[in-house]
Formats: sequence, structure tokens, C-alpha cells
Amino acid sequence: MDRTGLLIILSSPSGAGKSTLARRLIEWDPQLSFSVSATTRAPRPAETDGQHYHFIAREDFARMVDSGDMLEHAEVFGNLYGSPRGPVEAAMKAGRDTIFDVDWQGGQQIRASALGPHVVSIFILPPSLPELERRLIERGQDDPEVIAGRMAKSRDEISHWAEYDYVLVNDDLDASFDKLVSILSAERLRRERQTGLGGFVRTLMEGEHA
Repeated sequence: MDRTGLLIILSSPSGAGKSTLARRLIEWDPQLSFSVSATTRAPRPAETDGQHYHFIAREDFARMVDSGDMLEHAEVFGNLYGSPRGPVEAAMKAGRDTIFDVDWQGGQQIRASALGPHVVSIFILPPSLPELERRLIERGQDDPEVIAGRMAKSRDEISHWAEYDYVLVNDDLDASFDKLVSILSAERLRRERQTGLGGFVRTLMEGEHA
């Protein structure tokens, strides 16, 4: 049965497990793909254009924003970042789902875009703030000052939980992943997403009278 692809927004405070869950989703269904962001910053030595980011000039980025070709965008430390609409729309029409790893502000912009009706938004909560801090410390990527900054920011991010379609408390990674798969499986089966369903039912009814 043909269907329309989904735009899957995953948001969480840093350390809640969002990136791990997203990677497991890709392993579960290789037809899923991440939205590749565009940026005006220069590529780093190990980065490949089109794989890690779409590296574009600032004036081209601004033109895409003005024409509605960015689903969401923001300026970070003087560089622009955004999600190009074209590849996502093409995947959606082909029945393929796209994952967005964005914060609540990016999620708001995508939901407000022309593709908003195809969005499924999921917020990942930690079981507690002390547990969130413990995870940030254990992964060993940041110094104490950066961790303190992430913890301060996490309270603002968590305050937007009610804007999302689904909210998962990630107290057990395997259980959270199973719930994520259940959400995605159910959303794919929604009547309005199954574009071939009307034709199938007509054929079914015509066959009854043949």
C-alpha cells in the first residue's frame, strides 16, 4: 500500500538519549534517513559536502529562506544552519521517512511549514535531572563548565515538552526504542497517510459485484 512519508522530529535535552535512539531507528529500518542540514560555515577537514552538511554561501542560504526552501533555520555563533525542504519533500512523496534531530525551536518551524501535516514530533525526557547530569559526565565529552551550561539549557528545553505529539521518558534504552518503533509503526498506518487506500477500497467493492 502506497503511503506518504513522515517527517519525524526528535528533540531532547543533551544527554537524554535522542541521538542513540535515532541511530537505532536507522538500523531498524534502513529506508529511514537523517535530514542533512545546510550551513554557511566552512567544512572541516573530515567533512564531506552532502553527507555531513550541505555547505552553501550565505547569500544562497538567505535566498532559500526567502523562497520557503528551508523548513527551519537558525544562526549559531555567526553561522547559519537549516533544513532544506527539497530533499525532504522528495523523500516524503516517495514514501520514505526523514528524521530531524532538532531542538524545540526547529521543531516549531517545521510544524509551522507547508509540510507540517506530515510531522510526527517526539520529545525524549530523562528520568531525572541528576541522572541526566550523570550521563553527561560519564560520556566524557565535555568539561564541567560545558556540562553546567548544558544542564542550565536543559530546563528550558524540557519546558516545551507539551508541544510534542509524543513524550517518552528514557529510563530504559531498549524499552524506549520499542516504544519509538511502536509510534512510528502506528503513524505509518494512519488512514490519511495511506495514499493508495482509496483505490484499493474501490477495487475491493467493485470486485464484490463482478
